Amino acid sequence: MDIERMLKALGEPMRFKIYNQLLERKHCVRSLSKKLSVTESAISQHLKVMREAGLIYGEKYGYHTHYLPKQDAIDILTGLFQQMQEKARTVDRDMTVCNCEFRKEEDAK
Repeated sequence: MDIERMLKALGEPMRFKIYNQLLERKHCVRSLSKKLSVTESAISQHLKVMREAGLIYGEKYGYHTHYLPKQDAIDILTGLFQQMQEKARTVDRDMTVCNCEFRKEEDAK
């Protein structure tokens, strides 16, 4: 799965709202449209982006498709944020200047 694509898809505010609704229970396009006061065609387009990013999948029930989050996508994103959290705890926040190569070149001049 492409993590950057998943994050980009969730970075759009309406898609983030839709995804949060799907984390509560499965929804069809009409249900999301009424709940979020957005046209069905707009909801469909947002769902398409999230489906292509690997975030959600649909289950067909007659004429309707009910959408749900993919558990493996949730696991990947959760793991990513846990790694970021662990790294953030080890950052040296007391360092007054960085130790990058650019700074060393400037100091030599």
